[in-house]
Amino acid sequence: MNGPTAVLATKLHIPAPRTKIVFRPRLFERLNEGLDRKLTLIAASAGYGKTTLVSEWAAGCQRPLSWLTLDEGDNDFPRFLTHLIAALQRIAEHIGGGVIRAFLSPQPPSTESMLTMLINEISALPHPFVLVLDDYHTIRAKSVEDSITFLLEHAPPQMHLVIATREDPQLPLGRLRARGHLTELRVADLCFTPGEAAEFLNQAMGLGLAASQITMLEGRTEGWIAGLQLAALSMQGRKDIPAFIQAFAGDNRYIVDYLVEEVLHRQSEPMRRFLLQTSILDRLHGPLCDAVTGQEGGSARLHALERGNFFIVALDDARHWYRYHHLFAEVLSAHLKADQPELAAALHRRASAWFEQHGTADEAIRHALAAADFARAADLLELAWPAMRQGKRGAAMLSWLKSIPDELVRRRPVLSAAYAWALLTRGELKAAQDRLLDAERWLALTKDPLARPSAASGEMVIVDEEEFHCLPGTIAGYRAVLAQAQGDIAAAMKYARLTLDLAPADDYLRRGAATALLGLASWTIGDLETAHQTFADGMASVQLAGNVYDAIGGIAALADIRMAQGRLRQTMRTYERGLELAKGQDKLVCQAAADIYAGMSELYREHDELQLAMELLSRSKEMGEGRYRWLIAMARMREAQGDLDGALNLLGEAERVYKGGLFPNVRPLAALKTRVRLAQGNLDEALDWVRERRLSACDDLSYLREFEHITLARVLLARHERDREDGGISEALGLAERLLSAAEEGGRTGSVIEILIVQALARHRRGDASASLAPLRKALTLAEPEGYVRMFADEGRPMAELLETAAKQGIAPSYVRRLLAVFGKAEGHTPVAKPMITEQLSEREREVLRLLETDMSGPDIARRLHVSLNTLRTHTKNIYDKLGVNNRRSAVRLAQELDLI
Repeated sequence: MNGPTAVLATKLHIPAPRTKIVFRPRLFERLNEGLDRKLTLIAASAGYGKTTLVSEWAAGCQRPLSWLTLDEGDNDFPRFLTHLIAALQRIAEHIGGGVIRAFLSPQPPSTESMLTMLINEISALPHPFVLVLDDYHTIRAKSVEDSITFLLEHAPPQMHLVIATREDPQLPLGRLRARGHLTELRVADLCFTPGEAAEFLNQAMGLGLAASQITMLEGRTEGWIAGLQLAALSMQGRKDIPAFIQAFAGDNRYIVDYLVEEVLHRQSEPMRRFLLQTSILDRLHGPLCDAVTGQEGGSARLHALERGNFFIVALDDARHWYRYHHLFAEVLSAHLKADQPELAAALHRRASAWFEQHGTADEAIRHALAAADFARAADLLELAWPAMRQGKRGAAMLSWLKSIPDELVRRRPVLSAAYAWALLTRGELKAAQDRLLDAERWLALTKDPLARPSAASGEMVIVDEEEFHCLPGTIAGYRAVLAQAQGDIAAAMKYARLTLDLAPADDYLRRGAATALLGLASWTIGDLETAHQTFADGMASVQLAGNVYDAIGGIAALADIRMAQGRLRQTMRTYERGLELAKGQDKLVCQAAADIYAGMSELYREHDELQLAMELLSRSKEMGEGRYRWLIAMARMREAQGDLDGALNLLGEAERVYKGGLFPNVRPLAALKTRVRLAQGNLDEALDWVRERRLSACDDLSYLREFEHITLARVLLARHERDREDGGISEALGLAERLLSAAEEGGRTGSVIEILIVQALARHRRGDASASLAPLRKALTLAEPEGYVRMFADEGRPMAELLETAAKQGIAPSYVRRLLAVFGKAEGHTPVAKPMITEQLSEREREVLRLLETDMSGPDIARRLHVSLNTLRTHTKNIYDKLGVNNRRSAVRLAQELDLI
């Protein structure tokens, strides 16, 4: 699997059962009973045999089982996600591939969306399985905890989760417990009973103790397995066992210290040195241990420790990798620091060098930092940056960089740029700008960017020559992103163009991103045609770079631009191209395709094809519930259905998931909510929004605030209706006139149609019926070719009255009849002007119409009529023109209303 970070196979290994074990059927029975619930929690402090118990149970579990051992590194969400999916792929190879590709895109979907995709794939599995998360107590990152909570709360019946941890996780345990979804094993359950203690000490450890001695040891340790094991190791080969047992006392912490010291003193000097020096390692491997200790025979020592039932766990079936029991490692490490404090740093440096040589950057960096060798850590981070950038590991990069003294980072232009990138991923714009300045200062000091200056104190340090060579283009690209995010459009364009000047012709990804940014900048200022062409060019370049996912993701932006231009037919074709591109991309299971379906539903809603719109929303929801675009589209559907409270609730949820990005926010949520409140008659809250946004009819106009100002005009009309003050309607008309001029100049026909409607309604409310028909006529002329319906229908009864007047005047007769039919359906009565067609259908056209009512395809209908497909298309176009519709479904429905079929 190509994920955000390399997969450590040892983390997925199910520890093999020991040859000398204590069989615990009472606990196995509890674990088996819990399979019908969502979660089994095994929570106890170190040394109670949690991992051993689960691994022994797993060996006989009747369900497929996957295992993930967690560690501190999994607080980096990309690393956690990679290993979680790798564990699930042990159950089914196909799971999660689309999620990883979505995550690696420049604008990845929300975590909740990705997890929803994952859950949907799990739901499709034909059989139940078990997922074990061991050492869960190492998790502290809220992003990871929230992910597990989401997986648990939405877990399909196929998945049973087992969590082994030293402490209770930050999960909704109370809710799971109350609903009967939780099985718990705790200290009281895990402690050895006297019988189990006897079996362990005499059979597994071969001590041959008397019953009274076993009772005393079991009482002193209170069944604590690690204490018993350490005691047994200490007693092996000892002559005076009764005296040892008699002296054995203290709580767990003192027992551990005492027993580890006892165990260490009973080892040979080479083995004792080996144990202490390798305690710095999370994973043990023979050659790695040799490199760290400077001794030979590391593999043999590890095998000997395992055979001796020591505190060591195999991490793979080949017995190449091991780890110490965590508690044992902690005490060994404490002894090392106490006895040889100066040695630990050297050991970490050796480990770092070994991991670097073997291509494991994360471990190399971690050990360099543990050694406080910050210069080495900085070198390694600079070299690791390209892979981390591709893997979306900004959080990990930022965490490591903050551990390095700032003066070291500032001397390194490449690392400063990497710091800026990591900050940009977190939205920390000011801090990112400061880091870019650090990088730029060094570039200004050298005219030849390929020259490598001395690494002497206070001078520039370069490790990755290739990244340094590309640094001017890299910085220009980040400055373009920074400027776009800050709303500085001129600067965004300047730096995007500079990136294009600096990037090689075959650097499709960098050039595509810069070109797309130019398109976004044009979109932000309302130059929609330029925006569409430029952004499309950028996405084409991104696709050439092999990033199909982002090319699909860009479809939604291109469609939004076409929608703003009022080109609904082209918008639909854009979405259809996106679906064609998405074919074969993991069965469309990606957020980009889900957004396409949500966008298509908006088009069908506008055409008043509400059933089709709902079907598309359901399809979109299957790919990830809770996304911003889906919530907006569903809110608009609820509004069209008359459920205004439901629409507001969905918009409120959309506010919670919205994350501002580089795309211009041209339809702010607060303005959408204000429109719904106006439909509810809640003028006071609408006026509160106007005051909060400091909106005025005299404001300077811009495309970014166009939607808000059109909403303001609607609020002013509503205030006129309530207060009967002429000032409000005059303000609304004046504002609408200026908005209309700006929208027409920018080619924003979608806005033009709405503004004309507002003008018509304003004049109608002022009692000037004849004056209201001029903007209405113009709006109808622009809207009819594209099939707008809800734009008029959502205005309610005042628009119906205007359309009835238009019908009497013979304005756009077939289109007006179509619109009035929608009002009649909504209000439950026949509209005043019953739809009639002015030009009668021919008999042949009626025959075609009857066949259009069936499920037959166009070619099938042509064959039935014995005509060519082109002839059928001519008949169909004539039918659409005479009925005033633009698609087959609408033609059939209107023909049924008019009793034509």
